[in-house]
Amino acid sequence: MSYSSSAPLKDRVAIVTGGSGGIGRETSKALLENGATVVMSDRNRERGEKVARELGLEFFPADVTDSEEIHQLAQHVQSQFGRIDIAFNNAAIARCVPSEECTDETWRSVIDTDLSGVFYCCREFGKVMLAQGRGSIINVASMSGLVSNVPQCQCAYNASKAGVIMLTKSLAGEWAKRGVRVNSVSPGYVNTPMTPKDQIRSDWYDLWMTFSPMGRIAEPQEIAPAVVFLASDASSFCDREQSGRRWRLSCW
Repeated sequence: MSYSSSAPLKDRVAIVTGGSGGIGRETSKALLENGATVVMSDRNRERGEKVARELGLEFFPADVTDSEEIHQLAQHVQSQFGRIDIAFNNAAIARCVPSEECTDETWRSVIDTDLSGVFYCCREFGKVMLAQGRGSIINVASMSGLVSNVPQCQCAYNASKAGVIMLTKSLAGEWAKRGVRVNSVSPGYVNTPMTPKDQIRSDWYDLWMTFSPMGRIAEPQEIAPAVVFLASDASSFCDREQSGRRWRLSCW
């Protein structure tokens, strides 16, 4: 197997959810630059169409909290291109609120987007991949699924991302022998519209940096190469649990 190709994802069809945000935009661009055909999705039609035009990609509006819309997205891509090879399930939201003040509505909005939405995408895109006997799913988890961040209060977000990690492990073991690899990336703090560097509270940022060996937050383009790797054949053995421990790429 050769990895010297300048377009390792040539002839691959990829879906990116939450494509108009920082990580979604940069990853869509990276997948495209590495040869993939990319269909970008977002529930914000205006912003999604704008980014898609800038990158020269097809845009399909869909809200990951609506399983029927995700089904329609999967059907559209399959009918248009005949296959789905890569799914980057990236759409997410965050809400910082003291837990005792977290309303049912706030809790549900985060869990529905960040966990249930990832499952709907895995299920619908996974059906197509399982039928074709090949595919790579990459879910966006977070360091927040592994540690409890301070000083911000975000119990719903942390719980959802911990759920994404276990969902990924479960699907990885279930689908590996059927040709579908499922992995996750767990970024730390990234300079995106969700966490814009120039708007972070200085007291929060200073504390975050005491836990960051590099002394800074990441840029979205520093996460994208990890996704390209997991989408490509270079990561062909990155999926299942080995000796009780599943391989996981964590970008801190």
